[in-house]
Amino acid sequence: MITFPNAKINLGLSVVEKRNDGYHNIETVFYPLPLRDSLQIVRPKDGVMDFSTSGIQIPGNSDQNLVLKAWGLLQQDFKLPLVKIHLHKAIPLGAGLGGGSADAAFIIKLINEDFELNLTIAQMQEYAGKIGADCPFFIINKPVFASGKGDHFMPVGLSLSGYFAVIVKPEINVSTAEAYAGIVPQKPDVSVQEIIKTPIENWKENLRNDFEDTVFKKHPEIATIKDSLYKKGAIYASMSGSGSAVYGIFGKEVHLKKYFSNCFCWEGWFW
Repeated sequence: MITFPNAKINLGLSVVEKRNDGYHNIETVFYPLPLRDSLQIVRPKDGVMDFSTSGIQIPGNSDQNLVLKAWGLLQQDFKLPLVKIHLHKAIPLGAGLGGGSADAAFIIKLINEDFELNLTIAQMQEYAGKIGADCPFFIINKPVFASGKGDHFMPVGLSLSGYFAVIVKPEINVSTAEAYAGIVPQKPDVSVQEIIKTPIENWKENLRNDFEDTVFKKHPEIATIKDSLYKKGAIYASMSGSGSAVYGIFGKEVHLKKYFSNCFCWEGWFW
């Protein structure tokens, strides 16, 4: 069986407060978009477990991949037969697009379907939550207002259907620790949840990602990408999550890859 894990972007991101456990409470909107990996599982005749990848190179030991971590959680509880898993990576890493979390969530959904585990959405989200804070989002994969560590979700009535997205990711990876350096948590005067209800034309002045101040100072080339997207006609542009990817939302189809030849660049319509 095969499935296609998709990326997400953050519409606004407020770092609200420091938690006692060392994490931070945030407010943001997760919105899915059709930049996708592909993920396949096959039941081998030889009964040998295998995990392989292609596409964008994934650094580090493959044993630590979130797909295998998710598989291991289900294997523990359900004693599943061994499988061959192949992941083709198209969503860039270290981008703030949730690609790794999406892969983990989608393997949970794929295993649930293929092996007829009959897990509920809540049960699948519980497994996904053991992988990462944003991982349960991809189980439902619909726009949500996220709070807490990014793990408490509330549906939002927002559709960007009819808008065109451009994602630009430079050859820079921004760690979460780096992004949080210099952040002073503060509850915003107006919540992201309220701002996204206003016309998208108003977002440029009101919808902000708190990580941009820190990241742009250290990596001004990321700020330049945002400025360039606005100059090319974006209605709204922002860094996604803690970066380093920047997205632009356009009212019409555009072709901008030639302007970002040294970066990963994806273009497509929102669902």
